[in-house]
Amino acid sequence: MIDPAKQAFLTELFEVAVTAADAKAALAPYIPARPKGRTIVIGAGKGAAQLAAAFEELWDAPVEGVVVTRYGYACATQHIRVMEAAHPVPDAAGLAATQALFEAVTGLGPDDLVVALICGGGSALLPCPPEGLTLADEQALNEALLAAGAPIGVMNAVRKHASGIKGGRLAAAAHPARVLSLIVSDVPGDDPAQVASGPTVPDAVTLEDAQALILTRGLVLPPQVLEKLQRAPKPDDPVFARNEVQVIASARLSLEAAARAAEAAGVPAVILSDAVEGEAEVIGQMHAAIAREVVAYGRPFKAPVVILSGGETTVTLRHTDGRGGRNTAFLLGFAQAIDGVAGITALAADTDGIDGSEENAGAFADGSTAAGMRAAGIDPADAQRRNDAWGAFDAVGGIFTTGPTGTNVNDFRAILIEE
Repeated sequence: MIDPAKQAFLTELFEVAVTAADAKAALAPYIPARPKGRTIVIGAGKGAAQLAAAFEELWDAPVEGVVVTRYGYACATQHIRVMEAAHPVPDAAGLAATQALFEAVTGLGPDDLVVALICGGGSALLPCPPEGLTLADEQALNEALLAAGAPIGVMNAVRKHASGIKGGRLAAAAHPARVLSLIVSDVPGDDPAQVASGPTVPDAVTLEDAQALILTRGLVLPPQVLEKLQRAPKPDDPVFARNEVQVIASARLSLEAAARAAEAAGVPAVILSDAVEGEAEVIGQMHAAIAREVVAYGRPFKAPVVILSGGETTVTLRHTDGRGGRNTAFLLGFAQAIDGVAGITALAADTDGIDGSEENAGAFADGSTAAGMRAAGIDPADAQRRNDAWGAFDAVGGIFTTGPTGTNVNDFRAILIEE
């Protein structure tokens, strides 16, 4: 059983991190001047509805448009239409939303302004199979990429060359209007072209680059998709000459806010990185090794300390009936690697409030968690092999549930180590 005081402390850090990416606070410094023509808002991602609602509050002129978010993530807006679609595997509602976004930017002139509100999750929400492919083909591609545990950069490189909207194509459709892309980053390194596969931000990654990634990583993808990969527009294309891109919130900013909150509570904080990638279980083991080193030898940090990190790990699916996501998978690896070690308590959670297949954001663990799972009749190593991290943590009361947060700045990990 996790100590309630430590659980409350880690929960507070998570809430501070999420608040740092609040839609209205993040948008306020980037509201543009009113254009001579129309203002059209478009957007996609798990926090797109909240961004649209915040933009309406901050904007003092007529506005119209459409954004798409995940089922259950919508909120009330006055002028901007909110549509919902499936995530992480696209559906027909996503096709309709993609069409609505293209319709919203069709026929615009040079005096018009398009404001694109883009955040994590947009890739799956914007299916747009090119000619010769179907929604089923795009679904098969997404499922293959997810099952392979490919890093987000690799996934997006492939998606952009198998789509009619990603890789800047939506911004190109808005030409000659000016496009301002306001990005809430959920990708390591905060490259705006990677968020939601960059529907309004072109990428320098070429078709040949994408094909090389497929080969070198041994990705097994649907053959009909491989045959239809297409070139994406280049960043130096004249249609993007008047466009502007701003990253308005990110994992880095949220981790820095959490670190300040920890230190205000009297606990020194260190940020390992906001761009950690790799297999979730292995990354969990790596974090556990650092925590054990602090406990045993007081290095590389002195206790008490809270170790923070972000980024986006991946999970290679071995069983299709598994439950959980990358944060619970991370923490299950972590829990096994600190088994029996006192003085370590951790939280791993997705800042959008949903970690993978269930309704939890993540989970808590300490040195007694793995033993608790075994006492409940669950072998944690077997649960990891079966991709059932959720079931393992649910059995010991370690599940962390917040509901949709309205933002998405990737994973949040906080490890509290006592003196």
